Amino acid sequence: MKPCQFCDVSAKEGFNIIYEDEEFVAFLDRKPAAEHHIQLVPKQHIASVKSLRKQDLELVRSMKNIGEKVLDGLGVPPSMRVMGFHIPPFNSVNHLHLHLHGLPYKPMRQTKYRISSGFGPFQKGFGWFIEPEQVVCSLESGRTVGVEIGMGVLTVTQTIPTVVCSSPAMGKLWKSKHQAQSAFVSSAPASSASVASSVPSVSSAAPPASSVPAASSTSSAAEATATVPFASTDPNWPLWSPDSGNPAPIRESLGAPMLGPSNIPVEQQNPDLLAPPTSDYGSVSNAKWPFAMSHNRLQTGGWARQENIGVLPIATSMASVNMRLEPGAIRELHWHKTSEWAYVLSGSTQVTAVDSDGKNFLATVGPGDLWFFPPGIPHSLQATNDSADGSEFILIFDDGAFSEDSTFLLTDWLSHVPAEVIQKNFHANAEAFSHIPAKELYIFPSSPPPTDAVAPENPQGQVSNPYSFALSKVNATQLSGGTVKIVDSTTFKVSTTIAAAEVTVEPGAIRELHWHPTMDEWSFFIEGQGRITIFASQGNARTFNYQAGDIGFVPTAMGHYVENTGNTTLRYLEIFNTDRFQDISLNQWLALTPPDLVKAHLQLSDETIASLSKTKPVVMGG
Repeated sequence: MKPCQFCDVSAKEGFNIIYEDEEFVAFLDRKPAAEHHIQLVPKQHIASVKSLRKQDLELVRSMKNIGEKVLDGLGVPPSMRVMGFHIPPFNSVNHLHLHLHGLPYKPMRQTKYRISSGFGPFQKGFGWFIEPEQVVCSLESGRTVGVEIGMGVLTVTQTIPTVVCSSPAMGKLWKSKHQAQSAFVSSAPASSASVASSVPSVSSAAPPASSVPAASSTSSAAEATATVPFASTDPNWPLWSPDSGNPAPIRESLGAPMLGPSNIPVEQQNPDLLAPPTSDYGSVSNAKWPFAMSHNRLQTGGWARQENIGVLPIATSMASVNMRLEPGAIRELHWHKTSEWAYVLSGSTQVTAVDSDGKNFLATVGPGDLWFFPPGIPHSLQATNDSADGSEFILIFDDGAFSEDSTFLLTDWLSHVPAEVIQKNFHANAEAFSHIPAKELYIFPSSPPPTDAVAPENPQGQVSNPYSFALSKVNATQLSGGTVKIVDSTTFKVSTTIAAAEVTVEPGAIRELHWHPTMDEWSFFIEGQGRITIFASQGNARTFNYQAGDIGFVPTAMGHYVENTGNTTLRYLEIFNTDRFQDISLNQWLALTPPDLVKAHLQLSDETIASLSKTKPVVMGG
């Protein structure tokens, strides 16, 4: 039996062979990453580039020379050629194979073939694709190429030998045409055994002191030792948009086409669920709910639909209602156990309330403005005729189990109180309360309120802190990638249980990587489209796509961002069950942490560390 599939390369086995001699064979790659993509393999079984030793220098040089001839025959100019070996464990077949690429790369495939740049062949960094000249340089200096594996843990060799190659061909290799990270090269001396007669060995010897470079200008401390490979820099864009593309559960070489039925409109709206980014992992509860999927309660004069833990179980701290009232229509006098925070989407709504001290309130709230009623405060909502369409708004309640159907309604209560009790309570006769509705009205039509309406004269006076806030008149903070308005109890004093931010993100920009230390985030997307990846610790991360009308939710302290994935402005609300808005900016945190610590964790250059922002970017341009 042959050791592997590359040990028996032949046309009979389905390979499209374009070169063959006694020692090597070249064939077309079945999943080409570039305009020309060829695999060149030795007929002798060699496990990988990690198996090579100094006596194998001629084999590597021969493979490079044959690769150049093959690309010559295809008419690929030298400036459009890339050749390299994948380094275990990032090789797909355990048989040494040299990738021959005639550029350009196909979309989203280039980063699978990252090659070193910067000073010399031993630049620190983790790469998974190493060029023949780098292998030659390593073997000439008595070193091996690869990643160490021991005790069940993948360990990257982190030393940086200062060997200088004498090969004249090396001059062009280290130019910055390859913008990527380099392969690690083990500093341990290679075994004297050749690949033909030995099992690949891994050395854990420490590097000689002379092989370690001088410390950077940031720190004089010793370099930290990585114990895992560096994260992939492969792009993970959404593979299609809601209005274009053909949804398929395929990303790169993973997945396969659907054979059964599919709901294409839903799949188009959720590309990162059907074909997740490779950075997603593990389990995160569903964090998206479209209001379009909520049951709608239709009434004469308007409608209401809600979201709570019944449809979005992760959202335990907040629930919401989307309500529409025609001109003059009333959401009847009521109260509830939770507070109510509102954002007006369209039109104007007149709101009224009376607090426990008997002080009253009346205001007309327009688009982009807010109202807030504390728990138990009775209030009403009525659409004005400022717009022929009436009004529409979002209501937020600080309890994920809240149900709009369980509010305390004036008509519902009185219809269940004995008539004689009502008469005693109001010192009225039976005729006075003879037309009480037999059941709740909830939403019902009425005449629009006057534009100059004011609260009734009141001996107790009006509430000291208004229940409405003109957020639309607040100047937004301009940022490199959008804008933000923040409102909490420091500006809207009565809003002691809900804080919020109205955010815009321009195409290609992001609401920066951040988290909220003590509160959940409930979000509502007003226009545009975007995506959020939620990091839930322990390696768990999942990406969700959002469009206008969708609800998102991020639990306390979970890292996330909001990226505009469309070509129009993304506008959305961030809502928090707290009295003060708080967030932690990843950029600012790193900028204000000692540079030595940051470099030890992330292997960042001095220039990158210096470029970190000591103030919160909030929304960053693309």
